[in-house]
Amino acid sequence: MRPAKTVSPLLWVPTGYFTMALGYVMLTSVTAIMFKNLGMDNGRAAQYSSLLILAYTVKPLFAPFVEMYRTKKFFVLCSQLAIGAGFAGVALLMELPGYMTFLMAIFFALSFIGATQDIASDGVYVTSLDARAQSLYCGIQSLSWNIGPIVAAGGMVYLSGYLHTHVFGHDPGVFGPDWIDAWRIIFLLVGGLTLLMALWHWRFMPEGARAADTPSSAKDAGRILVDAFVTLFQKRGVWRMIAFAFLFRFSVGLLEKIGPFFMVDPASKGGLGLSNEMLGLIYGTYGLAAVLVGSLLGGLYVAKRGLKSTLFVLCCAINIPNVAFLVMSIYTPSSLVLITLGVAIEKFFFGFGAVGFMIYLMQQLAPGKYTTTHYAFGTGLMGLCGMVTGVISGHLQEMMGYVAYFGLVMVATIPSFIATWYAPFYHDDGSTPAAGIDTDGKTVPA
Repeated sequence: MRPAKTVSPLLWVPTGYFTMALGYVMLTSVTAIMFKNLGMDNGRAAQYSSLLILAYTVKPLFAPFVEMYRTKKFFVLCSQLAIGAGFAGVALLMELPGYMTFLMAIFFALSFIGATQDIASDGVYVTSLDARAQSLYCGIQSLSWNIGPIVAAGGMVYLSGYLHTHVFGHDPGVFGPDWIDAWRIIFLLVGGLTLLMALWHWRFMPEGARAADTPSSAKDAGRILVDAFVTLFQKRGVWRMIAFAFLFRFSVGLLEKIGPFFMVDPASKGGLGLSNEMLGLIYGTYGLAAVLVGSLLGGLYVAKRGLKSTLFVLCCAINIPNVAFLVMSIYTPSSLVLITLGVAIEKFFFGFGAVGFMIYLMQQLAPGKYTTTHYAFGTGLMGLCGMVTGVISGHLQEMMGYVAYFGLVMVATIPSFIATWYAPFYHDDGSTPAAGIDTDGKTVPA
């Protein structure tokens, strides 16, 4: 039985964005912790996991093909089924000798499948909901996406440590092959959860509207891709929009991999010496509560005052976590209360500030003839920023040490503020294009 077209967005928006985030974070962030547990240094662990962001960066190149066959919901379901099966396959491959080569190949394939899921899920959201509904559910969307990292980087990391220590009886302070047993179970669990989400979305997710010019062949899809890029660069102020999409989370990208490494590295290396269990517990409890509250308040704040008047404040918020890590690296607190407070500050302000990025892309960069493709282009730029900063972050940290590195991250906030200050607004908070403004190469009448 197919769901009614009037099904409440509350039945699919939260689960859709949670599932997107769960797969993305498992591939691009949690793998970094796994690599470190398995004995890699910070440079390689951050580099390998960051390279998996590539697919999310180039996803605009295959976004038109999502329009070509069946519906957006069809691609969501197929992607989630493949991701679930793929994670289960990873668990089996870890039993093989020389498994790392196979693992990276599977992870790389899953990243492209995950990027397809993102395109299709975003497409369902922006074509099934009007501008008013998008604004109404933006806080729920951001909150749900942020729960994914908490479950993955919090719950799953905690469980890996618990299994490693209490079930398999290994030393939590020793990194090496003994961690394989615990991580195999983690990937089986994530795979099973993703398959359950696919079943849920088969029942409740709407089909998603099709593009005005749906391709009927690969040639047409290629033509539309070219047209999508042409019309994107015809938008007024597009280069400032692109700069905003790339730079808004620039410092966040430098912090993303190194923050957890700092938590688990021993004091002899300048870290806090937390176990996987404690890291996951802090992120999955107080971190979860903080990001939930921050996302909800951020959404309400934007809904009440409008994006244009709040974007600079949101940029300030998303960069506050950098201060927390710099302070912790200087004083290296041993008190779990202080460490938890630092994490809570990080997650609250990240949740609060991240709302601005997603709404800006939806309401300023995406509107027009190719909404799905242009939105994918914006999120792809975010992925490119995360990949570039992630690849270099581990090597820089090893060269500089934690204190100097987090100081560098503070300096890296400057481009974020510049890009935010000059970000153009040509739509009235996304509801209607302003009169006379060029969108997708056409002038909107007054």
